[in-house]
Amino acid sequence: MPFYVRALDDGTDCRPSSAAAAMLGLGSTYRTLGRYAEAVSVLSAGVAEFPDDRALAVFLAMALYNAGNAKEAVAGLLTVLADTSADPEVRRYERAIRLYAEDLDRVWD
Repeated sequence: MPFYVRALDDGTDCRPSSAAAAMLGLGSTYRTLGRYAEAVSVLSAGVAEFPDDRALAVFLAMALYNAGNAKEAVAGLLTVLADTSADPEVRRYERAIRLYAEDLDRVWD
């Protein structure tokens, strides 16, 4: 863990070479240690800084789940699924998946 903190603090190009990888590593380490609030904080910052990094979004979803935010976690995973899946059946229902990602509790009248 100190490696990731040092890499993010001093901005050096040590392994992992990218800030996104360091944020994922640090956030994931916090999560596995049960430090869920810190994991969510680091991974949320990573997603904000690197919105196209789907791995960060997936690890954030895991941390959110562990922190008791299951709805937000599932919404994040649904968004990643809709954004990245090549499966024809997922593609077929992409619009519905995105709508539920926005509001999993939505009931259609």
